[in-house]
Amino acid sequence: MWYHILNAQVSIRAPCCKQWFDCPECHAETQSHKLAKTTEMVFMCKKCKKAFRKDMSAYEESDEYCPHCDNHYVLEAKTPQAVLAVEGEDARVDARMLKDERVNQSTKRSVFDIDDEDFVDRLG
Repeated sequence: MWYHILNAQVSIRAPCCKQWFDCPECHAETQSHKLAKTTEMVFMCKKCKKAFRKDMSAYEESDEYCPHCDNHYVLEAKTPQAVLAVEGEDARVDARMLKDERVNQSTKRSVFDIDDEDFVDRLG
């Protein structure tokens, strides 16, 4: 089973059909042909939206960054994982789903602050 890369920092231009994809699985899912292999790849940075070429036969560690904005685009790929959780925003962003455990302060008044008529009604 193939998984799509969730944290793609660049789009890759397929040499066979000249279309942009986030990962090889995206190409395989939408195209009827196999992805052609090449030593020179064309990337489009998702941060600065600029394209650049890299020779994959002479690829070095310094080539892991966009030459225009220094975005580190070579990251460990993250694939979807099955997780059982409550859907909703991050609690640090939107705390409406959290129950407020604080107790409201009651506004009890002293017996001495009550009007005489109010006091008589309470005694019965």
